[in-house]
Amino acid sequence: MQIYISLLINGLSLGCIYGLIALGFVLIYKATEVVNFAQGDLMMVGAFVAFGLIGVLGLNYWLGFLLTIAVMIVFGFFLDIVVIRRLIGQPQFSIVMATIGIGYVLRFVMPYAYNVEQIAFLTPFTGKAMQVASVTLDVGKLAAMGGTLVLCAVLYFFFQRTRVGVAMQAASQNQLAAYYMGIPVAMIFSLIWGISAGVAGITGVMMMPIANVMDPSIGFIAIKAFAGAVVGGFGSIPGALVGGIIIGMVEQFSDYLLPAGYKDIMVFSVLLAVMVFRPEGIFSQMGRKKV
Repeated sequence: MQIYISLLINGLSLGCIYGLIALGFVLIYKATEVVNFAQGDLMMVGAFVAFGLIGVLGLNYWLGFLLTIAVMIVFGFFLDIVVIRRLIGQPQFSIVMATIGIGYVLRFVMPYAYNVEQIAFLTPFTGKAMQVASVTLDVGKLAAMGGTLVLCAVLYFFFQRTRVGVAMQAASQNQLAAYYMGIPVAMIFSLIWGISAGVAGITGVMMMPIANVMDPSIGFIAIKAFAGAVVGGFGSIPGALVGGIIIGMVEQFSDYLLPAGYKDIMVFSVLLAVMVFRPEGIFSQMGRKKV
């Protein structure tokens, strides 16, 4: 029984990481109809920025965490202005290829800039465990789940209760109408990219106590997060989180119950099954456009 509880915790924590990366996909797609294939690499950049602030400069973890979010928001904001905005009006595949190119560049630049191939830094949750009855729980994984809930609550409040959040919803539903209502649509899109990059930065920091060591290839886990976004219903924010958790759970349990190497097959088998029997995903957003 203990092993299944551990698998459940592992699956939920990994699923939360997938869900947050998928959330970044969905935020940008719902607002701009662009699929950002560099989302996983933005998470990697966030981890490297946190490593520089906490591991190299020795800042307090929480101060480094907040500065990482700020740096990533600014980075995402200017990434839209410098690269993505210049491609407006071009075929959709041009923007897709641009985001793939951004990912490759980031995977080369970050280890070169820091002169390291692997990074690690201590967090308040690293190596800590708590005992509940006869089950030992990893505090880092519990922190990832708690952090996901807090971040979802903050994003919900932002999009529902703030003027900027409401303006983002309006711009995502009808760009032309939002423009005539005086909403600076281009600025709103840059803010969406900034928020998405900020979420990626948070994910990168939250993943450190789970992964212990990261390298530039960690961004490739976004492939499974993308599968989670599709399973949940691409364009649905709750679907992104639920889909990510489903992928995380399938991966953890199939890794334990099936022969080695089957976990990736099972993950993408779930994706194929959903696409065959419910191509719109669990939380269908067809005919609706909201941030």
